[in-house]
Amino acid sequence: MDNLKTFGLFFIFSVVSASYNLYLNEHETMRLLGLSAELYYVREGLINKYALQFTVPVPANVRDIAFTWQSLAGKPLPYRINIATSDPVVLPRPQLNITRIGEMPQEIETFAIDMRCSGVRAAEVDVTISIEVTLNRANNNVTELVFTRRKICLQSEVPENTSDNPTLLTSIPKPPSAIITLIVGGILAMILVAVLISIAYCARGPTKRKPHLSQPVRTSSFQRLQTHSSSLAPSICPTNATLPRSKCSEPEELHRRISEITVQRCRVRLSSLLQEGTFGRVYRGTYNESQDVLVKTVGQHANQMQVSLLLQEGMNLYGACHVGILSVLGVSIEDHTAPFLLYAADNNTKNMKLFLQEPIARTLTTIQVVKMSTQLASAICHLHSHGVLHKDIAARNCVIDDELTVKLTDNSLSRDLFPQDYHCLGDRENRPIKWMSLEALSLRNFSEASDAWAFGVLIWELFTLAKQPYVDIDAFEMENYLREGYRLTQPLNCPDELFTIMAYCWAVAMHDRPTFQQLQFCLQDFYNQLTRYV
Repeated sequence: MDNLKTFGLFFIFSVVSASYNLYLNEHETMRLLGLSAELYYVREGLINKYALQFTVPVPANVRDIAFTWQSLAGKPLPYRINIATSDPVVLPRPQLNITRIGEMPQEIETFAIDMRCSGVRAAEVDVTISIEVTLNRANNNVTELVFTRRKICLQSEVPENTSDNPTLLTSIPKPPSAIITLIVGGILAMILVAVLISIAYCARGPTKRKPHLSQPVRTSSFQRLQTHSSSLAPSICPTNATLPRSKCSEPEELHRRISEITVQRCRVRLSSLLQEGTFGRVYRGTYNESQDVLVKTVGQHANQMQVSLLLQEGMNLYGACHVGILSVLGVSIEDHTAPFLLYAADNNTKNMKLFLQEPIARTLTTIQVVKMSTQLASAICHLHSHGVLHKDIAARNCVIDDELTVKLTDNSLSRDLFPQDYHCLGDRENRPIKWMSLEALSLRNFSEASDAWAFGVLIWELFTLAKQPYVDIDAFEMENYLREGYRLTQPLNCPDELFTIMAYCWAVAMHDRPTFQQLQFCLQDFYNQLTRYV
């Protein structure tokens, strides 16, 4: 709950009586956070409390950090800066390139803080930067901004600041020549091994190289539905039912689920074809001549593997009772070569990815996008609360109606209907590579955190109208690309606040990504703020 409150503070602002700006410019944000955007701590007098509470890591190769500021009060504003480190031995007190007491200029200016490590040992040192800005001397109106930076210091034989302190250089004992010889020999051996590995790797055949990018971005069992023989009633959800957690991949569990919602094929009437792939089709239709449904089935060229995959993936969200989830409500297996999966849906319901690519979607506002994201976050939060992972969150696996009501669906037939979104890396398994987290790609480690990563890509899809993520990156290069710190760029029409949430979802460390309870809270709060002035 504490983390939830902290994350929610992203949208809580304070208003000061005099205006000024204090932020990280685009160059500095790219160096520290890998984001191609400006990060405002104070924008025209509005203080971003969440940004202040976020501890920004400073890589070992970065020796200074910079802030940009400007007084908008019509006059210079007095300031006082104080800096302290948690380990003065590893990181001596940083130095400013401006005076510690002075006046904030009326023109845009940048000041730097030198954070050179001593090199005596490796450590992560917290640097606390306190900036007091006097807004009004008459009533002693002063704002205090506290920033925390976590500087990564490495141990080195020669401290980083020896050029400024020659005494340190002479006090370091010189290593014996035998040790130097051993070190040099070890380095040469490592180089030789690397060369041999490279030769062996190249001998296997050519591989696609990562294209050059002009602006790379870095960052760091449900309750069962009641079976009805005459109609489908999606509104009926037992409130006291427990959600089974058995894996649908188990044959016994799959058979049980199918038997509980089996319907007669003769009661299903197909009216129009909505989508068609090589092996799968999606129809609009009716059940019992009264219930509007979407029908998923396989085509005549499908083999038994495609049939089994349709049934297995179609049952992944079986029994989910949530307004934001479209789970399977009926199945017909009378024709074992072409089973039907039924989903309750109005006639205006369509696939969200296809909707985003239509001309009408170009009129989507930020408020509408945030509302859609909030609906999906609530649905996924419901899944996670019952221990269920989706593992394929994307626009293609959602549906939307004319009122922009969005629902999450399973991923059955998605590989066939959207083949450009799935790639095989030589393991005979098509996976949504460009929606997957680093640990899911490299270790097949799926979790709530990997769903959060995919959700960040989904929000990016909403703002870009379902553009292909990482369109210039080969699927075989994605793991290395992400490992090097590259991420999707900020869409032109995406607010900074929302892109920060997206970037938060793409944190390397799983525990640094927000939970869907946190995402739901923040998106709803942001939506409330947007609608408050509309």
